[in-house]
Amino acid sequence: MQAAQGINAQKKVFLQQVNKKRYFIELSYDGTNYHGWQTQPNGITVQECLDKALGIFFRQEIASLGCGRTDAGVHATQFFAHFDVAELPEATVLNAVGGINSLLPYSIAVKRIFAVDEDAHARFDATSRSYKYHLHFEKDPFKIDRSWLYKGSLNVDAMNQAAQLLLGFTDFSCFSKSKTQTFTNNCKITEARFEEKADGLVFHISADRFLRNMVRAIVGTLVLVGKGDLAPQGVADIVASKNRSKAGQSVPACGLYLVKVEYPFVN
Repeated sequence: MQAAQGINAQKKVFLQQVNKKRYFIELSYDGTNYHGWQTQPNGITVQECLDKALGIFFRQEIASLGCGRTDAGVHATQFFAHFDVAELPEATVLNAVGGINSLLPYSIAVKRIFAVDEDAHARFDATSRSYKYHLHFEKDPFKIDRSWLYKGSLNVDAMNQAAQLLLGFTDFSCFSKSKTQTFTNNCKITEARFEEKADGLVFHISADRFLRNMVRAIVGTLVLVGKGDLAPQGVADIVASKNRSKAGQSVPACGLYLVKVEYPFVN
């Protein structure tokens, strides 16, 4: 018994001494058929698929950590995660993109893998995140699950006037889901505007961080302005209230895309 315990203790020490290297992985995904990014027991997620593919390819258990949590049905054209790998030549990891992609569903694509410092963090080191929200006004089978079909007309000038007011605030409790595991609801929005396209609208928003459901709640509130149900100044009053029940409903997830995540050490 003592011999077995001694062997297990030595094995534990050995495993703790194994050198691990941290890598960032850049990917994109169509979130239509996923229950968001983060692994959960009741539905398939992007993280679950990625970790499984990484584990098979590298032949070791791997747990990635993402730059954020996208909700079910939300897409990402740029997403970063970090993971640690033990006992592998760096060239093997850096050149693994093709092999990992062959193990992933077609709706998830790895773009690149690169080495970072051992304390680099995909979530906490991000300095800026940008989203786009797409909506269109005429039925289009090629926009299903890619954009929100809005049946009506919107005053884009009024919506943009209201969107600019967001840049003057930092506490966005009114746009956050309740009971989230965040220490603060403060965010610094640096861009918020609607762009008119031939086939619809695109809402652009950038900030240092975002709260759960924040972008979809903002768009839902700005749509109230576009419909004429709310004056542009009313958005400022809602933000100042810090009350989620005063803001508009969240728009459908299908139109939302995480499009850019910035780090001081990533080109």
